Amino acid sequence: MNNRRQPSRASEWLVALLDQPDDRDLRAAFGRWIAADSAHARDWDEIARTYEVLGEVTPLHRVHWSGHAGEPRALPIAEKRRRPGRRIGLGFAGTALAACLALVLLPDLMLHWTADHVTGTAEQQYVRLEDGSTIRLAPDSAVDIAYTQAERRVTLLSGQAFFEVTPNPERPFRVAANTIETSVVGTAFEVQMVDRATRVAVREGTVRVSHEGVVPPVNETLIAGDWARLSWDGGSGRGSMLPENVASWLDGQLIVQDRPVAEVVAELRHYYSGIVLVQGDALANQPLTGVYSLSDPVAAFRAIASAQGASFRQLSSWIVLISGG
Repeated sequence: MNNRRQPSRASEWLVALLDQPDDRDLRAAFGRWIAADSAHARDWDEIARTYEVLGEVTPLHRVHWSGHAGEPRALPIAEKRRRPGRRIGLGFAGTALAACLALVLLPDLMLHWTADHVTGTAEQQYVRLEDGSTIRLAPDSAVDIAYTQAERRVTLLSGQAFFEVTPNPERPFRVAANTIETSVVGTAFEVQMVDRATRVAVREGTVRVSHEGVVPPVNETLIAGDWARLSWDGGSGRGSMLPENVASWLDGQLIVQDRPVAEVVAELRHYYSGIVLVQGDALANQPLTGVYSLSDPVAAFRAIASAQGASFRQLSSWIVLISGG
């Protein structure tokens, strides 16, 4: 390891190891750091989960990715298959890193085994259901479909989806996302899972959003232009927007109003085949309003940093760091 300051946080270790994968001294220092405190292993586990290290980034061994120099590339939205998983070399991290990466991989595998429909990075999918209702899956999303004579049920396992529902008062249409349930008869609306919460926005008609697993239960009735965010722990918030801006990603744009920076970056990350790091809680929680093109996520990240007075750094062809001042 050279004379650079040794990383002290998991996010700094991630950047350093990806930037200098062949530095044996750095790897040894990382091994000592992660073994020194169980909190370090937990922090590394969290950063691995948050930024989807396994399967989403180029291998650490430089010999495998030296030919990938150049501008980061957003995968075409029309692409229908996820890129083959790209694995990180485990030699430098030992048993602790292997366990962390296994935790990252397992949920993704489970989705592919259990979901009826799954999308990958920058991929959308159109699903027509047996009753004529339709689902548009956003990138990195998964749904399970279970129709019975009594109800039409869709479970959103990850990501977000836009639903256009054929009216049938005798057979309600329900969307479950974790412990939050959205019930409709016939309408057009979006459901999104975000940071231990479920966000529902309505383009047409009326929907009822409920969380019966908390005391007291939370129930919200939404009409066109309304949105509600229900946290899995029982918190809730709501607001309004132009109905035509609901699910703007269908038109290749992300239109946001007063949403946290971290939440917006997390949504844009689904259109970028690399790693995006946001450092600093103050920056992550700042409200953001803007319109961003999904065809150029790197430009969107740069615009977000500029709007918030933050620093934008492109550490390699596939790593972006946005940090507070």
